[in-house]
Amino acid sequence: MKLMRVIGSVVSTVKDEKMGGMKLLIVAPCDLYGNPIDVDYKRNVLVAVDAVGAGEGEVVMTASGSSARQTALTKDRPVDTVIMGIVDSLEVGGKFTYLKEGLEITKPKTVMKAEGDVKRKVVKKGGGKRR
Repeated sequence: MKLMRVIGSVVSTVKDEKMGGMKLLIVAPCDLYGNPIDVDYKRNVLVAVDAVGAGEGEVVMTASGSSARQTALTKDRPVDTVIMGIVDSLEVGGKFTYLKEGLEITKPKTVMKAEGDVKRKVVKKGGGKRR
């Protein structure tokens, strides 16, 4: 899988019948911050079939080659690159490097601990008297 940013779309009225009804988007590689690697888009751009409803400007996950033909939409079709996920956030080394516009990170209300770390409070029944 590769991280890409959607930079445009393709309109093709004449194409193989197996490609009918497919949304085609132009994608370019991006870094872990969601920024394009090739700023002027002169190289490394691809046309990808959109299997998830992505839009221009979004950071997406793509698959290429035979893996691109594994989605419900692209199975047995002449597809080399497919968009199969829209990225909400990227986290590296415990820090967010990318956050989709409109999303906000909130701290969890409870922190899960490994079983060995759980401390239990023991409450005795009967006022603490042993029987």
